[in-house]
Amino acid sequence: MSTTYLHGHHESVLRSHTWRTVANSAAYLLGYLKSDMYILDIGCGPGTITSDFAALVPDGRVLGLDYSSDVLEHARSNASQRGLKNIEFMVGDVHSLDFPDNTFDVVHAHQVLQHLRNPLKAFSEMRRVTKPGGYVAIREGEVSTFTWYPESKDLDEWLDVYLRSAHHIGATPKAGRQLIAWARKVGFEHNDIAATASTWCFNTLQDRIWRGEMYADRVLASAFATLAIDAKIATREDLIRYSKAWRTWMADEDGWLSMIHSEVVCRV
Repeated sequence: MSTTYLHGHHESVLRSHTWRTVANSAAYLLGYLKSDMYILDIGCGPGTITSDFAALVPDGRVLGLDYSSDVLEHARSNASQRGLKNIEFMVGDVHSLDFPDNTFDVVHAHQVLQHLRNPLKAFSEMRRVTKPGGYVAIREGEVSTFTWYPESKDLDEWLDVYLRSAHHIGATPKAGRQLIAWARKVGFEHNDIAATASTWCFNTLQDRIWRGEMYADRVLASAFATLAIDAKIATREDLIRYSKAWRTWMADEDGWLSMIHSEVVCRV
């Protein structure tokens, strides 16, 4: 892809991505699925959502696509462990999909467009390869809507550094709120766009420990850390501070964390 993925594929990132399922990350699409559909899952990563799609369309097929060949090994292993036969994975670029027009019944992307320098080109390509009567389904996390308690100046600063780092590489971290506008720019009419929002929320002890440890590790070890330091947006000392702040948050019995996701299902 003609972009730099801010998170990279460090273990701490994959720890988060393998938690994702259709139930917690693509439930807005469930009412549109039929058992014989052909689904393309863009930016599939370790493939947990992709495998769920395959289980939901037993008479159809699912193709997971990602720009990283390494992460696709995780995806293939996941699908194999689940005994899924109607699924495959390949390396590809969402800006230039190597498929004919009108190939898929559903083209899906979860938290992909926000990382791209040219999200409109990607959206247009997703529409091109979708059959007439099919659906382009996109869900984007609104990172700027991260809400936590107790309040923390260090976490406020972490979020600012994250947003500045994303903008530095030409990404669009506030992509979700633009999904309707982008859909119309690539040719969809308002009547063809179903827009919704849903929320991730982490507030139980188990949730806090899992999410807090994951973010504490990502702050220090993922590609984000290298980029923020190299771009002089943050220092190593800053990142250590943010990591400690996440561990402080997860230890608080009153801890709360939530984030809004914007979703569109566009009928071709």
